[in-house]
Amino acid sequence: MERGSSKHSPRVDDNMSQDVAGLVQGPGTGGSRVEEFREAEPAGEDQPGATTAPAGDLRTGSPQGMSSEDVEARSRLGRFITMTALPGDRAALVANALENQAPADIVAALERLPEGTRYQTISEVWAALGHKNETTRW
Repeated sequence: MERGSSKHSPRVDDNMSQDVAGLVQGPGTGGSRVEEFREAEPAGEDQPGATTAPAGDLRTGSPQGMSSEDVEARSRLGRFITMTALPGDRAALVANALENQAPADIVAALERLPEGTRYQTISEVWAALGHKNETTRW
């Protein structure tokens, strides 16, 4: 016995699935915000814009001992040093950063690392550059 929809024909089922495709697939091509009525309305003329930090500072999940700016800066450093460069010394890290088209400030910072030290993680590189890592992981 073949099971199928007992309420609609296959043609109606296909039409109904197209109607809700945006809700099921989410944002993106053909996503849920394609129709104008689904877009969020902007704030009024005399109203402040929406913000994720209404009280001032952005309250993130940054770990103890680091600010959210520190976390972002360390993450930025890590974007230009791939795992293939670790463990590595200053020369390997600089070469890897250049290969990944790192900005000049990242390359200059890596060139200031002491010669002859091998780094196992981005956190070790971050600490060697004079920054603080988190005091506790969990």
